[in-house]
Amino acid sequence: MAAALSISEMETIKRLWNKYKEILLYLVFGGVTTLVNYGVYVICGHVFHMDVVPANIIAWVLAVIVAYVTNKLWVFESKSWKFKVVGKEFGEFVLARLATLVIETILLWIFVDKLHVNDLIMKIITNVIVVILNYIFSKFIIFKKKAN
Repeated sequence: MAAALSISEMETIKRLWNKYKEILLYLVFGGVTTLVNYGVYVICGHVFHMDVVPANIIAWVLAVIVAYVTNKLWVFESKSWKFKVVGKEFGEFVLARLATLVIETILLWIFVDKLHVNDLIMKIITNVIVVILNYIFSKFIIFKKKAN
């Protein structure tokens, strides 16, 4: 039988959650976005037999939509739904994601099409790189907290 947490332990957990909440939520929703990206890629490439580049682009479009919504609402808690704010955020979000799409697509093209590395393994490796870059863009540019 498990013992209940003490008040001190609960306070420590709460303090750690508050300190690392943003990055933990980013990792969780980044995982969801990665699953969407990977799942759509597998369906397009391995079920519908699409080439690697178009399959990756379709997967990317759906993943970007999921990522924007989850990042806005839960990770970076951007509260405004004013057209000007959403337009700016979404525009910057898409531009940043386009930059990482180009990086990912070039890496996939080189390693899969030219060097014949397994596409599913390379998709995972490139996703790790993309998640790190996307966090940096989102944290420090797109959803940057304004000083009061």
